[in-house]
Amino acid sequence: MGRSIVFVTRKLPPAVEARVARDYDARLNPDDRIYTPDELIAHAADADAMLICTSEKITAALVERLPARLKVISTFSVGYEHMDVAACRARGIVAANTPGAMTEATANIAMLLMLGAARRGYEAQQMVRRGEWQGWTSTMLLGVDFVGKRLGIFGMGRIGRAVAERARAFGLQIHYHNRRRLPAAEEQGAVFHEHLDDLLAVSDILSINAPSSPETRHILNADAIARMPDGAIVVNTARGDMVDDAALIAALKAGRLRAAGLDVFAGEPQLNPAYLELPNAYLLPHLGSATIETRDRMGFMALDNIDAVLQGRPVPHPI
Repeated sequence: MGRSIVFVTRKLPPAVEARVARDYDARLNPDDRIYTPDELIAHAADADAMLICTSEKITAALVERLPARLKVISTFSVGYEHMDVAACRARGIVAANTPGAMTEATANIAMLLMLGAARRGYEAQQMVRRGEWQGWTSTMLLGVDFVGKRLGIFGMGRIGRAVAERARAFGLQIHYHNRRRLPAAEEQGAVFHEHLDDLLAVSDILSINAPSSPETRHILNADAIARMPDGAIVVNTARGDMVDDAALIAALKAGRLRAAGLDVFAGEPQLNPAYLELPNAYLLPHLGSATIETRDRMGFMALDNIDAVLQGRPVPHPI
């Protein structure tokens, strides 16, 4: 009997591809093309498992066309809004993800965004690179300190708690809104707000760390921004569709918000071009999990899920 076939939809780190090639008949994507739905179906025609990324939209219509032999779809991500999990279940296909794999790396990027936004990092880089820096002055690119400021965390899961842990070291006071209040040991003195509006009102800095869902789409809109303190800072490392771009851009242009630090965008990589004209927007190209160690860990966790299903064992990270 031949080895099980695993279709890997995108180019993955070398260590991950080496493992899948070692253990399976691996169908890889060396050119890192983003396949159309028809191409996905064609490549999956004889596959036992798929290892996908967030670029692949596993809709109910696509699931209906997958081969009967396909047993598991494991995503190289924590978020799974790109997968119709109910449709997978209806077809008897196990859906799995990689929770916890990117917690530390994403929390570090959140802090980078906070610092870059608060200390005018983009403007400073541009000044140096363009040769416009003429020497020290007492009023050049004045930013704001963190000590005594209030950090509001929307979504106090693994990443939100990791952000809070780092932020405390910078002297920030932690406030949060979550679907449910954390036990006191996990709060570590953070102030819980049952209603998001109450969190917004005290957020000198707002960090968005909640999962994307229909309920959280455009959770940061014009009304939400109006509830925040003047000169507040917004940071987003979650998903771009949680922010109403037009509202955020307008607030940044008007000075209603001091700055924003964004690693994710609606429709990325085609982000709203108005962001590119804003000196108070500190922008990164979805780098939250972009460390060698984290991406390897994500791939290995995704393969652990596939291993378990194909070997008849309990799945470590089912959705």
